[in-house]
Amino acid sequence: QVQLVESGGGLVQAGGSLRLSCAASGSIFSINTMGWYRQALGKQRELVAVIPSDGITNYADSVKGRFTISRDNAKNTVYLQMNSLKPEDTAVYYCYSVIINSARSLFPVWGQGTQVTVSS
Repeated sequence: QVQLVESGGGLVQAGGSLRLSCAASGSIFSINTMGWYRQALGKQRELVAVIPSDGITNYADSVKGRFTISRDNAKNTVYLQMNSLKPEDTAVYYCYSVIINSARSLFPVWGQGTQVTVSS
């Protein structure tokens, strides 16, 4: 059993910053890809940023230059630093990981989501 626990969401004014964290725990051999998705009200879930085990990051065009994803493999934790936030960044942010277990099987795990609200 693997769990992802997110923290760091909240309410912030436009132009402000927030830092999201997501810690994985449980039966983990290693973690392949870690990332963040978001889902705004009435919209589909979309990719925000991903960071595979090789550390090469990928971002949605809408957040490039404003958001930074990073990971701490020793802590099985992924972070999302969000700067220059805009009202259109308002959404529930979900952590995502591809876990490798002791049997060397890969399986995806989602966090419960954390609300980010940016006021204008």
